[in-house]
Amino acid sequence: MRTKIFCDTAELKTIKKFNRKLLVKGFTTNPSLMRKAGAKDYKSYSKKILKICNNKPVSLEVFGDEYADMKKQAIAINKWAKNVYVKIPVCNSKGNFMGRIIQELNSQNIKLNITAVYSSKQTEKILKLINKKTKVIISIFAGRAGDTGKDPIPEFQKSISMAKKYNNVEILWASVREPYNYTQADQLGCHIITIPPNIIEKIENFGKTFNQLSIETVKGFLVDTRKSRFKI
Repeated sequence: MRTKIFCDTAELKTIKKFNRKLLVKGFTTNPSLMRKAGAKDYKSYSKKILKICNNKPVSLEVFGDEYADMKKQAIAINKWAKNVYVKIPVCNSKGNFMGRIIQELNSQNIKLNITAVYSSKQTEKILKLINKKTKVIISIFAGRAGDTGKDPIPEFQKSISMAKKYNNVEILWASVREPYNYTQADQLGCHIITIPPNIIEKIENFGKTFNQLSIETVKGFLVDTRKSRFKI
């Protein structure tokens, strides 16, 4: 597999555990994951994550909704560690494209992870604004697109094709729904896929035959049957 696996979590214990795995090449977080993990102070909690993971890329997201707040937060986050990627949403809550801040931060050599991307048109708009030196990740949300009945694969194909002109740009498969998404991402040529911890553990079991899976499935049924003391 060529596609790098990033772990999508903000739980400190989980980050400690998965940081030791060779399979995991980096970490992504967002404000929702931070809240779920119980973070009260964004800066101090982020620095705890960075202390654990100091040699792999870590994406930390701004949460401002306007240009000025976003830029202030992005510049601050960038200073927290050398392995930080600043996550900037492709648009704000009003639907305004965040091109101005993307271009300015990129020109200041700040590594970016452009998040909440869904279409190749958005990818195209981003690529027109960035240089060909500073590292940029473009995170396309496959699972959430699929949840609405839309096929994300064509958007990935077009985005990956456009990104080939940029050695500094990586396309990331976000919003994973099942382990097979890893295989799909690799077949497409995605550079990165960010995956929840429980699905990474399932990927570590890749390679089982259908026969093995049949036996394991039947054994599971038998165990539950015996526990419930079912009789006919």
